[in-house]
Amino acid sequence: MAIEEPSFSVISKTESYEIRKYGPIIVAETKVDADFEDAGNQAFRILAGYIFGGNKTKTKIAMTAPVNQASKAISEKIAMTAPVSLSKSANGFLVQFTMPKEYTLETLPIPNDARVELRQMPTRTVAVFTYSGFWSESRYLEKLEEFQKALKKNAVQTKGVPEFARYNSPFQIWFLRRNEIWLEVAE
Repeated sequence: MAIEEPSFSVISKTESYEIRKYGPIIVAETKVDADFEDAGNQAFRILAGYIFGGNKTKTKIAMTAPVNQASKAISEKIAMTAPVSLSKSANGFLVQFTMPKEYTLETLPIPNDARVELRQMPTRTVAVFTYSGFWSESRYLEKLEEFQKALKKNAVQTKGVPEFARYNSPFQIWFLRRNEIWLEVAE
C-alpha cells in the first residue's frame, strides 16, 4: 500500500545527494528527552496516538512518510509522511509526522495529548542524502560524515542541524529500508 509523501521538486542531483525544494508542509510534532535510538520510538507512540484517533473528534489520520527527527534546538523540521526525521541536541529530539495534504491547520483535529503540536513548515530547500539499512546512531553518523564531505566538496552551504528521515515501518527488512539525512541549504 502506497504511503503519501510530501511533494518536492529536484533542483539538482549529484551521484551522492540531491537538492530538493519542498513547499509548505503541515506537521504534528513532539519533543522527547531521550537518546538517538530511543527518541524515535518514544515520540512515535505519542504521535501515533494522535493520528490513530487520540484527538478531540476521534478522527483517524492516514500515515504518511517520512517521519523526521531533529534536535529540539531546531525550530524547523519535516514530518510524518515518510520519513521520520532525527536531529540531536543536549535536550533531546524533535520528531515530526507530516500530515496528509488534504488537511489544513484549521481542519486538523485538536490533539488530546498536550505534547502534540501542529504547525505549518515553510517552503524550504534541503540537500538530501539517501541510504538503506539499520537505524542505528553509528550508521547515521557514518552516513552524515559521508554526506557532509560531499557537500563540502561541492561548496554547498547548509544551515541548522541535520534531520534523520525514516520512510519505512520497523517491520521492513533492514536492507530494504529507505533512510535520508536532510540538511537545509543556506540561501
